[in-house]
Amino acid sequence: MKLITTLVVAAVALVTAATAAPMSSVPKLTGTVGPGFTISLKKNGKAVKTLKAGKYTFVVTDKASIHNFVVEGPGFERAITSVPFKGTKTITITLKKGKWEFYCKPHESGMHGDFRVT
Repeated sequence: MKLITTLVVAAVALVTAATAAPMSSVPKLTGTVGPGFTISLKKNGKAVKTLKAGKYTFVVTDKASIHNFVVEGPGFERAITSVPFKGTKTITITLKKGKWEFYCKPHESGMHGDFRVT
């Protein structure tokens, strides 16, 4: 009987440990567009230049009603904010290997940036 109790306790502990294991969090990227003619994408306060392929949460703050924030890469294009939206939007995107860019569509010639996904 003591052996059965020990086995049951061990099994419960094993299941509890497996379900309590921390899940890996999705890295956060912070995008900002406006209020002037500026656009940026940062990770931990530093400009994004290279990222590893995978899922990322984009938190984009749009500070001007004349701008939007678009992310484009291999087989993907998405406007995270739109004209005339002002505020913050959050979206999770799976980035594939290749060249990516972010820009304001109405002012793309002067408001854009790019990064590589490896």
